[in-house]
Amino acid sequence: MSIAEVSNLRKEYPAFTLKDVSFSIEQGRITGFIGRNGAGKTTTIKTMLNLVHPDSGEIKYFGMLLEGHEAEIKRRIGYSTGTVSWYPRKKIRDIVSIIRNFYTTWDDDAYRKYLEMFNLDENKAPKELSEGMKVKFNLLTALSHGAEILILDEPTSGLDPFSRDELLDVFIELKRHGVAIFFSTHITSDLEKCADDIVYISNGKISAAMPKDGFMAEYSQDGESLEETILRMERSAKNA
Repeated sequence: MSIAEVSNLRKEYPAFTLKDVSFSIEQGRITGFIGRNGAGKTTTIKTMLNLVHPDSGEIKYFGMLLEGHEAEIKRRIGYSTGTVSWYPRKKIRDIVSIIRNFYTTWDDDAYRKYLEMFNLDENKAPKELSEGMKVKFNLLTALSHGAEILILDEPTSGLDPFSRDELLDVFIELKRHGVAIFFSTHITSDLEKCADDIVYISNGKISAAMPKDGFMAEYSQDGESLEETILRMERSAKNA
């Protein structure tokens, strides 16, 4: 079942254009949003959340248009740009006591469950956390209000290999609980480990949006890894 549908999204800037972007995000699946830096990943994500207003196109969540249902939709989704940078000196428990007031769906049992799953100490402040644990704290707050879809912009960027691997294991576990995860990355090994679907953007345009196995079958040459396939496709696009 599609949780999110992006149709013909377009956003023009003086030096860059997001061109008629279309794809869907399925329940209980991990979708990797892949593309080189500057390809349009962050612009797409911000537009999906109405942080940037599109020039045209349509965005739906749970069958509802984002326009006109934004507050209701945002109570059901979680968003992270990476590591948390607000309230760096306040303890996690104090930050959470503020956040929970914004959500009628806040679930203290879920909060405790994910606090334990992520091995977070609520008596610590964000400034005391590693980069990987900061990302987990962002996920903790999203999941504690029952987010059905996580939209994450480069969540593994800047993390050491161990922390990245640990976070991807968390994604896989959340998928088992029916959560849809959409995350942008330029690290192809992350996709090879956990992604079910791939949305590949190049120069502001979606080049492919399909299951990972289908992507590899259609675009990879014999013996190529996903990284080698993407690199070859990028070189072809650059030389076109």
